[in-house]
Amino acid sequence: MPDLVGHNREGITVPAPTVRLRRLASELRRLRSAADLTREAVSERTGINQATLYRIETARTRPQARTLTALLDAYKVVEPKRSEMITLLRESAHRGWLPTFSSDLPERYASFIEFETEAREVLNYECLFIPGLLQTERYARAAISGVLPECGRDEIEHRVDARMQRQAAITKDQPLKLWAIVDEAALRRAVGGREVMREQLEHLLEVTELPTVHLQVLPFEAGAHPGMHGSFVIMNFPEAIGPDLVYTETQAGNLFLEEEADIARYSLVFTHLRAGALSPSASASLIKTMAEDQHEGRGAR
Repeated sequence: MPDLVGHNREGITVPAPTVRLRRLASELRRLRSAADLTREAVSERTGINQATLYRIETARTRPQARTLTALLDAYKVVEPKRSEMITLLRESAHRGWLPTFSSDLPERYASFIEFETEAREVLNYECLFIPGLLQTERYARAAISGVLPECGRDEIEHRVDARMQRQAAITKDQPLKLWAIVDEAALRRAVGGREVMREQLEHLLEVTELPTVHLQVLPFEAGAHPGMHGSFVIMNFPEAIGPDLVYTETQAGNLFLEEEADIARYSLVFTHLRAGALSPSASASLIKTMAEDQHEGRGAR
């Protein structure tokens, strides 16, 4: 994985960009693209040097407040997005991030989705759910409504739509590489009922035929293991974008970790889980058996 430091042209060591700064840079790139403006056009409108704009959009430098304001004006950004961007800039020097924005659904998940889109590889361990990138629509709807009973129908559908749209990452021209490890318990829990789970298990067999998707099952026989503390995602990025990240979800919120020690610890845990899990082919055989069992159980009712 990339080191969490870099060097400038003078050879001076500089710290790697924080998650917030990378998020800010990603959003500025997206906003400029949405405004259909080139860097040259933005430079002409704002007076910001093109080289400076490039460094801002690649998180190589932290923009000044007036520079950010000029860019937001050029891109015609309004509330609540404007305040979100200003908050990102104000807190961009801090490491570790628990997003607290309370705007609509796309914005709640924007940070994770943006990073997932830019990652070259995702290592995902799930102890309770099928990985989001591999869920069927019916499974996703049942899972979301089950764990979030306070959500109304519209919000549930927004969340389901967002999850389905994310899955384009594993089938695009340059697909995201996904290595997923799933606890056997997640496969045996009948989320949505037998029919939904049968469909979900069959979908896993189909999607894992993609050359960039690898799935392993951690069987009950593995006993106690380091993943019992909870699920997590490790995102590996091209060096040009930045160092790796760890993402975890808790009842308190969604947490990004970026310290070298955290990334090393979670990477070691994933290595242990991969060693203790069934091989991809043995995992596929187990999933096929589970799908057949679901079919037989449904038919006997």
